[in-house]
Amino acid sequence: MTITFDDNLPIFQQVAHIIEDDILNGTFRVDEQILSVAQFSQLLQINPATVVKGIALLVNEGILYKKRGLGMFVSADAKEKIQLKRRDRFYKEMLAGLLSEADKLGLTTNEIIAMIKQMRKD
Repeated sequence: MTITFDDNLPIFQQVAHIIEDDILNGTFRVDEQILSVAQFSQLLQINPATVVKGIALLVNEGILYKKRGLGMFVSADAKEKIQLKRRDRFYKEMLAGLLSEADKLGLTTNEIIAMIKQMRKD
């Protein structure tokens, strides 16, 4: 697997996002073990310390938990926590930017909704 990292975001945060995506799409399920630090490091071709920081971020958020001597596992409510976090970010960052640009273009709420519905059909 080849990942292209975004220069605008620290790699450890991108590692956390990759793991979150894998939880959201069902690659990793509740109480299932994720890949080891060494496996992630080799797969993503990055320093193991960077992987550790990304995993630690998810542990601190309660998305992953550690079983001593076994590794990291997906928490029972991990998917819900990720969705809430990302919905909040979507609302604050993406939607705010979209509406700001829509205002500059003079788009009405109904026009924006129509555009969204059209995109959903495509």
